[in-house]
Amino acid sequence: MGSPPAHSRLTGEGEVFFLQERIGKHGKTFKLFKFATMLKNSPSLGTGTVTVKNDPRILPVGQFLRKTKINELPQLVNIFIGDMSVIGPRPLTKQTFSAYSSDTRKTIETVRPGLSGIGSIIFRGEEDILAGAKGSLDFYNNVIAPYKGELEKWYTANQSLINYFKAIITTVIVVLSPNSTLAWKWFNGLPTPPNELKDFLNYPKRAS
Repeated sequence: MGSPPAHSRLTGEGEVFFLQERIGKHGKTFKLFKFATMLKNSPSLGTGTVTVKNDPRILPVGQFLRKTKINELPQLVNIFIGDMSVIGPRPLTKQTFSAYSSDTRKTIETVRPGLSGIGSIIFRGEEDILAGAKGSLDFYNNVIAPYKGELEKWYTANQSLINYFKAIITTVIVVLSPNSTLAWKWFNGLPTPPNELKDFLNYPKRAS
């Protein structure tokens, strides 16, 4: 049969795409498409479906694909078949979705998940946050998840055509300039992050 192409070996142990079960609208699960960036059995290793900085499960080219968000492009298929929207709460695995409160889960389940959204924009450097002493499931479950859930609830309650297009533009800007504070200026009334996250999320000090 021969060996797989070089790019396949670098991104997914012989596989280009990675399908993972995520929670969608009305709590229904669907298969989310991504370019493979981690070891095949990574959900059964380490921190499960939570990825931390310098995660040893990430494959050579995977780091670049994740940093540039190129690994998310196959989700255009999910948008085309109706599982997702361009903007909305990020679809999570059962493990990460269960870290949200019951109220947050019920609110998020009322809308289609998105390729990007407020939670994705604000937490664009989540893997960098989860490093060192903060690189634990406890920190994710007790600090990151509650605040991310509040952001997703905010967007669900403040959906509008203006915010939709603002989120698309902001997504492009923060991918190109990760330290941008545009989101805090453009989206009025976003929940204030806990003190442990303010610096990581580029929260403007003047807004404190």
